[in-house]
Amino acid sequence: MLQALKTLIRDIAGPEAGSAPMAAEDYQIAAAALLVRAGHIDGASDADERRKLEHLLQRRFELSPSDAAELIEQAEEEDREAVDLYRFTSVIKRRLDEDGRIRLIEMMWDMAYADGEVHEFEENLIWRVAELIGVSSRDRIHMRQRAARDAGPR
Repeated sequence: MLQALKTLIRDIAGPEAGSAPMAAEDYQIAAAALLVRAGHIDGASDADERRKLEHLLQRRFELSPSDAAELIEQAEEEDREAVDLYRFTSVIKRRLDEDGRIRLIEMMWDMAYADGEVHEFEENLIWRVAELIGVSSRDRIHMRQRAARDAGPR
């Protein structure tokens, strides 16, 4: 009976459920992986986006430059292995409160604006993540407006 329940949960959760758990600070890896995906989803990643990613992670998680670089490496690996967003959004939803989840969406918008324009794939990714982690449309739009204002004209 217990084995059948475990199998059902694994099947519902998808292939990621059976993989090795993330590190102790798994929400940091999950957040960084979502930011990595936001930086790469438009098919172009440049030095500005990489600097923005490093800056966001250093500031948000109070990391040294070397720790941020290590986190980015872990996040890139996790993102390459992930088949969907659930692997990351489930961790975020469990580990962060509402303010933390809203800050993540703000960071994703900051990544989207790092190259000066928001691609439709970036916008769609942020919308999907916001829905999955329970950030309201109002908050998502407010964070976009703030990120656009902070990015300024290029």
